[in-house]
Amino acid sequence: MGVLILGLILFLAMHSISIINEPWRDRQVARMGEGPWKILYSLVSLVGFGLIVWGYGLSRYDPVPLYLPPAWLRHIALLLMVPVFPLLLAAYLPGRIQAKLKHPMLAAVKLWAFAHLLANGMLADVLLFGAFLAWAVADRISLKRRIPRPVDGAPPSKWNDWIAVIGGLALYVAFVLWLHLWLIGVSPVTVGR
Repeated sequence: MGVLILGLILFLAMHSISIINEPWRDRQVARMGEGPWKILYSLVSLVGFGLIVWGYGLSRYDPVPLYLPPAWLRHIALLLMVPVFPLLLAAYLPGRIQAKLKHPMLAAVKLWAFAHLLANGMLADVLLFGAFLAWAVADRISLKRRIPRPVDGAPPSKWNDWIAVIGGLALYVAFVLWLHLWLIGVSPVTVGR
């Protein structure tokens, strides 16, 4: 569990610098330059992400149950996951979805984390998804008091919302039917029943 916790600390701490002390972040960018700062940010984040994946995988060898969710919560979780991929894409495709939600990626992370907390009750699940949910809520609250930095993405277009929704739903179906099992080792549904 220590590997998972270390990964969460590294990854979420790096992603929380602007939440905690944006002036310090701005001073570091000014001192180092934007390119080197982004490289450092990316490297620390990748190491943290790698430790999260490794630690979460290790936790399966010694699972610690906290609660046993009823089977019907898995159906709710699948339903809550439907907008997640469209929201992720909308974060990089300026359109009405992005304008309305302002921060669609944070909405996607909150839905993803909450849905997985409903469907999974092991200690590692609660640590992983609970940490991401808490981070997304804190980041959204902090964005109300700071100036958001622009997100690199596609140019504005009347088609961006359609691309986000159709592409996101296609990704959702691919994840439910194949990619979740291939990447995570667990199928969210049993195909063929």
